[in-house]
Amino acid sequence: MSAVTPAEARVDLSAIAHNIGVLREHASGAEVMAVVKADGYGHGMVQSARACLEAGATRLGAALVSEAVALREAGFTVPILAWIITPGESLDAAAEHGIELSAGSTVILDRIADAARRTGRTVRVHLKVDTGISRGGAPLAAWPELLDRAAALRAEGVIEVTGLWSHFACADIPGHPSIAAQLDAFDEAVTQADKKGVGADAIRHFANSAAVLTIPRARYDMVRPGIAIYGLSPIPELGDFGLRPAMTLVARVALAKRVPPGSGVSYAHLYVTDRETTLGLVPLGYADGVMRGLSNRGEVFAAGRRRRIAGRVCMDQFVIDVGDDPLAAGDEVILFGPGDHGEPTAQEWADSLGTITHEIVTRIGSRVPRVYRYDGVR
Repeated sequence: MSAVTPAEARVDLSAIAHNIGVLREHASGAEVMAVVKADGYGHGMVQSARACLEAGATRLGAALVSEAVALREAGFTVPILAWIITPGESLDAAAEHGIELSAGSTVILDRIADAARRTGRTVRVHLKVDTGISRGGAPLAAWPELLDRAAALRAEGVIEVTGLWSHFACADIPGHPSIAAQLDAFDEAVTQADKKGVGADAIRHFANSAAVLTIPRARYDMVRPGIAIYGLSPIPELGDFGLRPAMTLVARVALAKRVPPGSGVSYAHLYVTDRETTLGLVPLGYADGVMRGLSNRGEVFAAGRRRRIAGRVCMDQFVIDVGDDPLAAGDEVILFGPGDHGEPTAQEWADSLGTITHEIVTRIGSRVPRVYRYDGVR
């Protein structure tokens, strides 16, 4: 860490490559679309995408059109899918950059077609069916209308249907009855597409991280892992599946000082020292993704062992109590990581907060630089 950098998120790209290998084994020959939305789940979109493709992923997935265009402008030539299209958003750049777009309604499909006509490009489209999550996608009752419209636009030459897809609601809840119900609904939707001559050459895809790892039936032609790419288990109660966490969040102690017993620490004095002790000021706070809910209970690793956060997490800083152990300004604190050195993991933070690891890693803010390593080399 640079002497002028108070904190950094160290991203192990070799761990990402390893995780793609694990997922490819589970995919059993299906293509792997690496989902790198939300700045690669906080790990860095471009760097993560490059590591995924080098490890054998063949496509990239992004939530937003702007993310997909940014990937293309970064030099990626593989197929890239974007699946959230908002009202009024221009799709011309997506058409010009050869981005594949998702359509779950005739309205969106017509907007894609308009962009294709304006730019003179044929846009590759993935038709999305809502099989039971009630988010994006055409409800089963509206699916035939979407297929008919797609067939007409394909005949016009403005779109090409390259994918049929859906998304799970409960793949991370093993045995949930909705899993089989959604798969049955998807199979029926695919059959309807085939009968209308729309889906003959389309890639079928459904599986997120949890489904890749636990639901063989869901793998179809392609899988779309997200959180597992970054080494975090989508079903932690079933273990880590051999995945390696890629991010380690570290900071330097900004100030260390001795204080007397009875010293109130941070806002509201939620923590009061019970002896003379050494406090360390860590320059990260909720503006950087260290959530306020970790106040007085979240753990970090400092001065040789775990320490509980002492008192309130503030916007830019929090305090730890290390007792009589040696601590000085500039010493390193590990907030979370793979756990190899005794530090807490992102999963432990998530459990403490009653949330999921996705939220932990994606909330690490832009003030924290990402530093990339491959097999330990920066």
